[in-house]
Amino acid sequence: MVRYVYDFHEGGRAMADLLGGKGANLAEMTRLGLPVPPGFIVTTEACRAFLVTGAEPDGMSEAVSRHLSALEAGAGRLLGQPDDPLLVSVRSGARFSMPGMMETVLDIGLTDESVLGLAKASGSERFAWDSYRRLVQMFGSTVMGVDAGLFERAMEMLKEIRGVSDDIHLETSDLAELVDVYKNLIHDETGQDFPQSPAEQLRRAILAVFQSWNGERARLYRRREHIADDLGTAVTVQRMVFGNLGADSGSGVAFTRDPATGRTGLYGDYLANAQGEDVVAGIRNTVPLTELEGLDPKSYGQLREHMLTLERHYRDLCDIEFTIERGTLWMLQTRVGKRTAEAAFAIAAELIDEGLISADEALRRVSGEELARLMFPRFDTSATGDALAHGLPASPGAAVGAAVFDSAEAVRRAAAGEKVVLVRQETTPDDLPGMVAAQAVLTSRGGKTSHAAVVARGMGKVCVCGAEELTVDTHARRFTTRGGTVVEEGAVISVDGSAGAVYPGAAPLVDSVVMRYLETGLRDERSEQAVAPVARALEQADGARRLEVRANADTPEDAARARRFGAQGIGLCRTEHMFLGARRKLVEEMILADTDVARDRALDALLPLQRQDFVGILEAMDGLPVTIRLLDPPLHEFLPDHTDLAVRIATTEAHGDLPDPHDTALLDAVNRMHEENPMLGLRGVRLGLVIPGLVAMQVRAIAEAVVERKRAGGSPEAEIMVPLVGAVEELRIEREVVERVLAEVSRESGISVQCPVGTMIELPRAALTAGRIAKEAEFFSFGTNDLTQTTWGFSRDDVEAAFFSAYLDKGIFATSPFETIDRDGVGRLVEIAVSEGRAARPGLKIGVCGEHGGDPESVHFFHSAGLDYVSCSPFRIPIARLEAGRAALTGTEASDSR
Repeated sequence: MVRYVYDFHEGGRAMADLLGGKGANLAEMTRLGLPVPPGFIVTTEACRAFLVTGAEPDGMSEAVSRHLSALEAGAGRLLGQPDDPLLVSVRSGARFSMPGMMETVLDIGLTDESVLGLAKASGSERFAWDSYRRLVQMFGSTVMGVDAGLFERAMEMLKEIRGVSDDIHLETSDLAELVDVYKNLIHDETGQDFPQSPAEQLRRAILAVFQSWNGERARLYRRREHIADDLGTAVTVQRMVFGNLGADSGSGVAFTRDPATGRTGLYGDYLANAQGEDVVAGIRNTVPLTELEGLDPKSYGQLREHMLTLERHYRDLCDIEFTIERGTLWMLQTRVGKRTAEAAFAIAAELIDEGLISADEALRRVSGEELARLMFPRFDTSATGDALAHGLPASPGAAVGAAVFDSAEAVRRAAAGEKVVLVRQETTPDDLPGMVAAQAVLTSRGGKTSHAAVVARGMGKVCVCGAEELTVDTHARRFTTRGGTVVEEGAVISVDGSAGAVYPGAAPLVDSVVMRYLETGLRDERSEQAVAPVARALEQADGARRLEVRANADTPEDAARARRFGAQGIGLCRTEHMFLGARRKLVEEMILADTDVARDRALDALLPLQRQDFVGILEAMDGLPVTIRLLDPPLHEFLPDHTDLAVRIATTEAHGDLPDPHDTALLDAVNRMHEENPMLGLRGVRLGLVIPGLVAMQVRAIAEAVVERKRAGGSPEAEIMVPLVGAVEELRIEREVVERVLAEVSRESGISVQCPVGTMIELPRAALTAGRIAKEAEFFSFGTNDLTQTTWGFSRDDVEAAFFSAYLDKGIFATSPFETIDRDGVGRLVEIAVSEGRAARPGLKIGVCGEHGGDPESVHFFHSAGLDYVSCSPFRIPIARLEAGRAALTGTEASDSR
């Protein structure tokens, strides 16, 4: 038979799945001999059974009664006993901390009769009626569903009538009157009376806590924190101790270290003559915990001892709740405390020095997400004022600049030394120069993996996407907020990419000393406290990790920056970014060419430009591998917009003039190359197969760059990656062209050029036929952005705007599959390709270069799948390094088939 109830002395911290975090930690403190009011725990299994059936599981009620009887025997009093009542609290306690998300009911057992007994036994009528009004208020809102605001308004009205500022100044008669008002409110709102049976109060309170697991705020919190919906909550039933018995009583919250900075010491708040709920509710001003020493030296000394015991036992920052009842200290809760990112790194480093944890354990306790928060500048939120709009926090950080509405204006103003924010409905590859020039990108459409978000993260630019409250008018060069505020071009705005907010004016920025260290290696006395723990964690991660970390970089500047961040090569160099700007005219000429001679002329003009790009990148990454992807996107992306061309031609004709023949030719080309689904059309390897000379030009540029670097005394390691292969025959044909050109350049230069040829696995068919493809590929690199799109049948930008939020709300996704790898679907394809690829070619090098390569959770998957490296944007390299080290410590090492 399933056991649904445990006494505190029967459990321990290892039973958190069953007893919830609160119950398991109360049991652990009981085992340690700390002063914990006795009680028992109704398990998460009971909650899950109740949520399925809507009824108490068989045997739960009897078990609660048995454990309550034992609690009563220990106290020498019965629950709700008329002359001297035992009172209990009923609190939620899920496996993972969800502060304030579920329900609590205190003072269970008080009735119209027992409140008089409590007054006599305690010697304080006021205390008894104060406790009773708390119970009626909590029970009425939590269990009986009465709007909590009605109780609050009744309290405020009474305080106003009595002319007092807080409840502590209300008289006993006031509190008794308030109880009657509250009971009448309950009857008026529900048609039911407040129950006078202590047993019924307890039963209904337990079930209400179970039900609160599926409350709106609890579900929202779980989605945000990625906590599973099927865990359920435990319920702790505990003998009440009272901090509201007078000046010698009180309640407080304590931390064994500063949760904001990690500094050692005694931190927290204390409130005399108050129950614990008062401390966190902020109904009265608390005093710093250190002042307790003057108020109650004995309890203060005991608390310090207990805090030291708990920190050394848990080997971590502990968050503690306590109550002092007439000079007697009681410990009501402990848990490993939440902390800021700065504190997380600082505490981990200090605990190593104190001999409490190993360096490996310290590495497990920090995360890439925390490191990311330390890398980006922030606004001084006390000075930001009201936001103009909110959107998705697509790329973290804080930036200030003048709003501009097209790429050219961004470039022009930036060149003149002005800081700008590029504001668009959404961005396209055409906007890349403006994005480079801008301090931040703001779009009214698109999600966290839209073009704007992906490119901004890659460049370390601040980005807020999908700010639907804004109407962006690029032609009028302004945007309008939902409230009607108009922001014209040139107006200064502040963009908070961490919070997804946009503010008017220039909000003050706080620099990140951690970013400065990561990019320059510089440390000084002012920054050492924040920097040293991060440097220590990264050093430990680099020593532990098996995965290499490479960069997605397309320019020599990005390559050099990536190397400073610790990149071990480039896993993705996107050649299409080299065809923008002034070079775009040459691409147009190639597309418009109607003869081989004209096409070759355009390609010949592009060749030296590409070669110099590769020379710079290979020089920046000298001695490290550089994987260069051949041209991937559809060629129409390099042509002008169809509407703009058509309008220009029509306007010219309307004036009686002949349109520019070049414009007419471009419009014909745009119409000819139009595709309904361009990302599934003529792109990737298909371009090389149908456009003569394109692949040969790119390969020659790579090969000649290798020759130039070797002649300069360098050690270039170029790798050539063919994108979007779906059939081995495609790769075989393309590879023949690559090898022919490499041989030609070797003969012409007298220098051997050997470049490994591999492919990007970004189609399900490629993953499922990886064994055949591996016979022609010397390496694989997973393009998980497209692999996710083609596996799910999603157009990334479209679905994020259309229905992703609904999917998240309904629990279909815990998080976007474009942010964190979909292990069951896309991940399964990765595992198949790794297994079959290495079976066909032992020693096959395999990496990933999609956005997932810098996602902390995804890095752990790639480690377990047996990949050799992850590649990500330069600014995410430290994050990937840290997570790769943490992954190596999790025991998820894949069996190595290499």
